[in-house]
Amino acid sequence: MLTLVIAESSLETIPSELQNHPSIVSYCRKNKKTYSEVLLDNSWHFAAMKGIKNEIKRGRPDIIHLILLATCSTPLFQKNKLSIFVHTLNDKVISISDNIRLPKSYHRFQGLVEKLFKEKKIETDGTALLELNEMTFEELLSKIQPDQVIGFSTEGKKSNCEDISQIITKNSCIVIGGFQKGHFNQKTSKQFSELRSIYPDSLESHVVASRILYECEKTIFI
Repeated sequence: MLTLVIAESSLETIPSELQNHPSIVSYCRKNKKTYSEVLLDNSWHFAAMKGIKNEIKRGRPDIIHLILLATCSTPLFQKNKLSIFVHTLNDKVISISDNIRLPKSYHRFQGLVEKLFKEKKIETDGTALLELNEMTFEELLSKIQPDQVIGFSTEGKKSNCEDISQIITKNSCIVIGGFQKGHFNQKTSKQFSELRSIYPDSLESHVVASRILYECEKTIFI
């Protein structure tokens, strides 16, 4: 099965070192939650996040929401020919069930993911729709065991989607970044069989994923 990994994703609950910042305290009090039950979000916690490690790659859960909405709506996913995993900067992995119907509203998505981080699993009728595990990117690849791992970045070899789709097999793993700015760290990129770029300038991750998956649908899958 073709696999999509959204790697180094900007998805985490508020770290303990920020729990006493006034903007965090105010937000948690307003929402009647503890800091560990709230997603770190640059839209609300910008002041608290200034100067933290990896600042430009954190606090953007909306990016993951957009990618999942785009990819879980594709014919590939709906026909159970695509598996999707979200790998976070903190080495957690979310497994996405093929039965998932994600909320279109970001606020409902936020609540769902906050519940997932707390309970580790979202189930319905005994079926796990979302599951959260401690897992590195390397460990995830060992679990998937793909024939090849193709990463996408502006640092990659310039290509077009049609040409890339010709080298993708049914057991390939496609990797896109789940962060706003920057590049994959070395620990991640060294796992790639190939690193490609589909456009001279930076594109949002959900656009890259949609274009690649569309070409895969046309050429070998549907």
